[in-house]
Amino acid sequence: MRGVAAPGEGARAPGPGTRAPGTASAYALIRALLHPVWRSLPRRALASGAVLGLLIAGAPWLLSVSRDSWPGLNILRASALAFGLGLAFLLDDPARHTTAAVPIRRPVRIGLRVAFAVPIAAIWWTAALLLVPGDVRPPVGAVTLEAAAVAALALAGAAVAVRCTEAAEPGVGVSAGLLGGGLAAGLLLPHDLALVVAVNDPRWDGAHERWAGVLVVAVVVGVAAWAEPLRRRSVMPALRR
Repeated sequence: MRGVAAPGEGARAPGPGTRAPGTASAYALIRALLHPVWRSLPRRALASGAVLGLLIAGAPWLLSVSRDSWPGLNILRASALAFGLGLAFLLDDPARHTTAAVPIRRPVRIGLRVAFAVPIAAIWWTAALLLVPGDVRPPVGAVTLEAAAVAALALAGAAVAVRCTEAAEPGVGVSAGLLGGGLAAGLLLPHDLALVVAVNDPRWDGAHERWAGVLVVAVVVGVAAWAEPLRRRSVMPALRR
């Protein structure tokens, strides 16, 4: 019978290069979020940590240090910690309770912030390594593992604070915890479990196996904390304050 289309006859299947409607809308939503998320980043805190870290890394050019890798290693460790203190503020958002009701899930919002931070951190760490003279620079792979673990701990701490508290700007507390944890790792860990060791120390390889474990645990905990809580707490008290 004319004028009656067969089931599905009027619908045209998307071509191989065409995105499904749901995927296209998701990409459009993420593109729309890029500028607001970039503007909401705590750039002062991040820049302060980055500048302080580079100033520390540049110390060998300004100071006379003994020509072995131990001073360079400690300088890069301090530089990584300074940058980690800045990263602890990455999830600070004064408008957190205002934007809690938007139809954008928390993993997307946090993921975009981390996506902005990762290339910046990579460029920053490359610059920090180049600032340390080659004759006092420790093994790059090992010290980069330590720096990545510190950064992951900072981000994991911020994610856990956002998930478990109502604080809109938990960066101060997270950075204090990171600094205290760094001091504890250097001073209080048992001899056989030490993380802060010299290059020529027989515990060097074992320490970096532990650093790798710290990195993995921090990434797992941080990603798990990205999820929305099963029971959303009311934000009305926070808004009244």
